Amino acid sequence: MKHTDIYDVINDPAYLNAETVVCGWVRTSRDSKNVAFIALNDGTSHKHLQVVLDKEKFADPSAYLKLGSALRVEGTIVASQGREGGVEMTPSSIEVLGDCPAEYPLQKKRHTLEFLRTIPHLRLRSNTFNAVFRVRSVLAAAIHEFFQSRRYVYVHTPLITASDCEGAGEMFRVTTRPWNDRSATEEEYYKEDFFGQKAGLSVSGQLEGEMAATAFGKIYTFGPSFRAECSNTPRHVAEFWHVEPEIAFAELPDVIEVVESMIKNVVSVALQKCPDELAFFEKNFENGLIEKLNKLVNEKFGVVTYTEAIEILKKADVEFQYPVEWGTDLQTEHERYLAEVAFKKPVFVTDYPKQIKSFYMKQNADGKTVAATDLLAPGVGEIIGGSEREANLDKLLAAMQERNMTIDDYRQYIDLRRFGTVPHGGFGLGFERLIMYVTGIDNIRDVILFPRVVNKIF
Repeated sequence: MKHTDIYDVINDPAYLNAETVVCGWVRTSRDSKNVAFIALNDGTSHKHLQVVLDKEKFADPSAYLKLGSALRVEGTIVASQGREGGVEMTPSSIEVLGDCPAEYPLQKKRHTLEFLRTIPHLRLRSNTFNAVFRVRSVLAAAIHEFFQSRRYVYVHTPLITASDCEGAGEMFRVTTRPWNDRSATEEEYYKEDFFGQKAGLSVSGQLEGEMAATAFGKIYTFGPSFRAECSNTPRHVAEFWHVEPEIAFAELPDVIEVVESMIKNVVSVALQKCPDELAFFEKNFENGLIEKLNKLVNEKFGVVTYTEAIEILKKADVEFQYPVEWGTDLQTEHERYLAEVAFKKPVFVTDYPKQIKSFYMKQNADGKTVAATDLLAPGVGEIIGGSEREANLDKLLAAMQERNMTIDDYRQYIDLRRFGTVPHGGFGLGFERLIMYVTGIDNIRDVILFPRVVNKIF
């Protein structure tokens, strides 16, 4: 069906006073004595195109005013009567492509995000989610462009795996066995399964990414990961999108440099390409959002060791819900205090105690900490976790044994330390948390198409 994108009609002066055809859905409508107004949106623009119906030509426009209905409109683009520099359409003909009944749930009133989560198949047509997913698309493209322009190889790591990257066991099981099957032992059960052994959905592509980095030098993955954590919080979903670069011949300071450069680059792209959407978020979700993002792009991130961070938190004039002691993991309230109060900007926390971090992280010379870092951002907390990877075979094996991990499950990974090992590192970006930071949306369920969470799947 030949038609012009509403984005082009609104932004390209060549369409002014020209005949054109647009298609879209009715977002709002209003009927008055002599004219009727339709706000039409086709998904290509955050802004709507106003269609003004002269009731001398369209005596009964009711069929065209139903919210949610899909229309094909032919007419002339003219200068807006009510908005300087804007345009509107004077239609010559209108065709209803898809009728919509009165019970269409997206009415003119502003709906809560909680309500919109109950209609995930329709919430995308709201102004909020139109803006969220437009920003999401721009950020995803910017991430690819960042790495591609720096000669990183994009690799696709498997979603089904036999090993738990994090060593925590919080994996979804993959099986073809019937639910009521009975086996004498777990080993017997999995022996009869599709792969002949236990398999699960990947929590991370990092281990396979490290293997690729030892061939290509610099790689990145960008795909879904799965965590079977019973964490019913605004920051957790069971299926999320993960950006995971791995860099050969790199130590922790090199990793930190790439993280800061990438975040600043993709946020600057969003500022450039999504001005209407960010203005919408600033008005409706986070006052000062655009200033915050500009500050991020133009200021150097903070850096503090975990030990220093603990001392800052202990001296804070705040009663935290979770006690602060060296050796404990930082909670969201601690992370946000460091980023929002202590530093007032994104901050890297480095050199965490080894017992609270993963087995693959490089052990520091002090014997107590590892060369790891988390990037904490105001309003969100941790958005990136990274480290230099342990290249010493003996230390890696010792860390795995301390955690009672099954060594045979990681033979290929261990081989990397036997055949031409090098200093290397990488990080993981929870893509949805970046979107939360850029949009000011405070619940991760509102920045992903169909959120998968505890006790709920759509």
